[in-house]
Amino acid sequence: MTRAVGIDIGGTGIKAAMVDVDAGVLESERLKIPTPDGGSPDGIIDTVVALVDQLGIEDDHSIPVGVCFPAVILDGKTMSAANVSSEWIGLEAEALFEARLDREIHFINDADAAGYAEVRYGAAANRRGLTIVTTLGTGIGSALIYNGVLVPNSELGHLELDGRNAESHAANSAREAEELSWEAWAERLQRYYSHLEVLFSPDLFIVGGGVSKAHEQFLPLLELRAPIVPAELRNNAGILGAAALAVRKL
Repeated sequence: MTRAVGIDIGGTGIKAAMVDVDAGVLESERLKIPTPDGGSPDGIIDTVVALVDQLGIEDDHSIPVGVCFPAVILDGKTMSAANVSSEWIGLEAEALFEARLDREIHFINDADAAGYAEVRYGAAANRRGLTIVTTLGTGIGSALIYNGVLVPNSELGHLELDGRNAESHAANSAREAEELSWEAWAERLQRYYSHLEVLFSPDLFIVGGGVSKAHEQFLPLLELRAPIVPAELRNNAGILGAAALAVRKL
């Protein structure tokens, strides 16, 4: 059994667990600590250190650690910040985590980690071609994976569509804020996914995020060439993907 730790940093909570990477399952209880108010670098890094301590691996450097974060990540730098402090923008974040944890980590965008997990263990396992994973939440996260190879930092929720940022119109937060019916929201999703299909001609769409629990309310209303299916891994996807990519890095 190959073991690794996955840590999933979000705007409201930071989750961590030990993962059996071979089987794609959590080997420990999933720990969760609320994200510190403001989402500052010091506050979030302190929380991650506390989670590693709770998992009991602070002195065991043989176990790989993967961390996923809600930002575009280039060469270890956080180039954006979603639902966390703007202090993260342009920060050498990977180096900061490594210094505080006293170990190397694998650092990746959160949607990319979730997407990779779905390909490795979930709805896209053993699928060839191009898979586009989207997470519908406060915004729209995305991951592009071609024949098992992750193309990072796609940020497809920020495509301009009909003169506006796509996620501002089609994310689940828009459905909730505007009190849209499932049918009305599905019309917006149809426009969004049809546009992605024109641009990328994917072989499969996977839809994650908390609203995917209600997938039967809106996915059957969409008409696309490619199959569109709900994510299988739910709230564990980021943890599983971060851990799996940490092992793959070795």
